[in-house]
Amino acid sequence: MSESMRPARPTPGQPRPYQFPRFERRTLSNGLTLVVAPVRDLPIVTLHALIDAGATHDPAGGEGTASLTATLLAEGTERLDGPALTDRFERVGSSLEVGADWDSAWLECTGLSNHFEELAGLVAEVLRTPAFAERDVTRARGERQAALLEQRAEPRGLADDMFARFAYAEEARYGSPIGGTERSVAGLGRDRVVTFHRARYTPGSTTLIMVGDVTMDVAARIAERHLGDWQGQPQVTAAPGAPDAEAPGPRMIDLVVKTDAPQSEIRIGHVAISRPHPDWMKLHVMNAILGGLFSSRINLNLRERHAYTYGAFSSVDPRRHAGTFEVATAVQSGVTGPAVQEVLTEIRRMADAEVGADELTLATDYLAGVFPIRYETTSAIAAALANLGVFGLADDYHDGYRALVRSVSTADVVAAARSHLRPAAARIVIVGNPAEVRLALAALDTGGVREWDASGMRLA
Repeated sequence: MSESMRPARPTPGQPRPYQFPRFERRTLSNGLTLVVAPVRDLPIVTLHALIDAGATHDPAGGEGTASLTATLLAEGTERLDGPALTDRFERVGSSLEVGADWDSAWLECTGLSNHFEELAGLVAEVLRTPAFAERDVTRARGERQAALLEQRAEPRGLADDMFARFAYAEEARYGSPIGGTERSVAGLGRDRVVTFHRARYTPGSTTLIMVGDVTMDVAARIAERHLGDWQGQPQVTAAPGAPDAEAPGPRMIDLVVKTDAPQSEIRIGHVAISRPHPDWMKLHVMNAILGGLFSSRINLNLRERHAYTYGAFSSVDPRRHAGTFEVATAVQSGVTGPAVQEVLTEIRRMADAEVGADELTLATDYLAGVFPIRYETTSAIAAALANLGVFGLADDYHDGYRALVRSVSTADVVAAARSHLRPAAARIVIVGNPAEVRLALAALDTGGVREWDASGMRLA
């Protein structure tokens, strides 16, 4: 068919209006917060328990306690051992998922609404009376130690951990892995886990989120029945000091030696802002233009223009305290130096050069366009409601998200870059073969090169 005979390409229509599911919030007599979002499309319910027991609450010297405690929740209760607990969830067509991040711990299950009360009872049992059997603690600790050893040989994870180590101050919790270090994990026994659970897993630090074929009145009655007599207020367990304190000193390149690496893992960035910061949305849009999308400046430069990599992207880590702005990519060893230089050039250009209207629209249309499809399941809606509490966002945040994204101007983007990007202070971490990259890195105007082994020991 000739071009003249082809029908005209349809033009995009107006974006459809979007409303996040309505929800209610209620506090039980013991201080537990209950959030319920009735979504009656299907006869299913997601139960999501959010506990203020993330890794920032790890005690000094006990880094990894929060992660280990959350993992062990699924290993059995005082009444049901691990296999029996798994069987009870499977009988009603569900499964238990658990985890912990920097800001919270959580457990979640989804099942048919006619099994709702049984699921609520199991969730309450896991929260209140986990067994923490000695054999399970020993096994989970060993699995974490094995993962740490394995990570020394895996350049991508090693680069992520080392970047955090050099970006944050030595005493900052964010500077060590969320699951702990080899030294801290070795000291995690049952007593530490039990003490942490008793201090942080309390009704006053817990939000129970229910999304699906359920009403607030029904949810409140069932929650009161299974959790109403649960007592306790959270206790302080964290080490003193800010978990996000930035590393002092001038910028340098930190080269982590991996002599068998055919390519270099590159991380460039610095401590940025917290998720609740008023400039977050402006920085979020700015990052989409700089390195957050496939069409971003950094990816087009390193991938399309120079063919250094298959992909290069940047991110701003959302945390309750200050996360990092970070550029991540992997390149062939021979182009490590030029790739670092191009990334730094793009970061500087973000604050120095004008942002085109088309460039801004491409980013905001994408961010606004994909937003509704993120919340098509009850589990995704529950996670979004959890974020409201974790980061202290307004109840109508999700309803106004797309309008807020589209309200960001080119001037806002440039202002965010100038306020929150600091290329002169950016930490540069390379995991690679020093014989291939040392000279090129030393030639960069970045303050010199320090070398480390994969365990974090400084090399001469």
